[in-house]
Amino acid sequence: MNILVCIKRVPAPGRSIILSEDKQEIITRNLGFTISPHEECAIEEALRIKEKNGGSVTVLTLGPDTAVEQLRQAMAQGVDEAILLQTDGKEWDPMATSKAIADAIADKDFDLLLFGNESADSGGYQVGSRVAFAKDFPFLSGVKSLHVAEGKAIASREALHAREIYEIDLPAAISVKEGINLPRYPSLPGRMRARRKEITILKPAPISGGPEKLQLRVPQGEENQVEVLGYGVEAVPRVMEVLQELNFC
Repeated sequence: MNILVCIKRVPAPGRSIILSEDKQEIITRNLGFTISPHEECAIEEALRIKEKNGGSVTVLTLGPDTAVEQLRQAMAQGVDEAILLQTDGKEWDPMATSKAIADAIADKDFDLLLFGNESADSGGYQVGSRVAFAKDFPFLSGVKSLHVAEGKAIASREALHAREIYEIDLPAAISVKEGINLPRYPSLPGRMRARRKEITILKPAPISGGPEKLQLRVPQGEENQVEVLGYGVEAVPRVMEVLQELNFC
């Protein structure tokens, strides 16, 4: 069972996003980066499938040189091989990204392609389906449970007041959602081994013709209001009034 997991390097949550003056790029010098959460679960799911069925797991990402950090994190968890589709750090649209991935694996035999359901930054929901189309693989998105055996994948996903269950033949492409599993932490020995592993570096050529980016915009945060009810025992009457207003007493 040979599995490819496609991941994306995204800004760590909780950091303040600062845009360039032309609002075309994110200034990254003060940002930490991590693997998109859905894709962390895709890595874990691939490792569990390998542990049950044998084979190997390869992780792939498109990004700058510094994206090797996320690839080594995946290898520290147990991934066997890694591929970096090296770019100059600018964001690629889903069309260009999916073509670069499909071209990179055109001569490779993978039984299963795993993706995160959507990336944590742009949330495009497109790369998995586009790569599946290019490879002529059946594709299933939004998966919350997955079982692979005997050349088939049985997957389920949430529907309105129900759960849909699918059986598809391999090879196939599947995007999983956060919560399908609890990703493992890289061990210290795993981190040491990952530092010594080689990473395959390819340099895809960007293509034009996809959506045109006009500008980036940071959403306005919600304002929080705090009312100080008082201090010490003097606050008790006002606390009781608030509780009565909220129908708690």
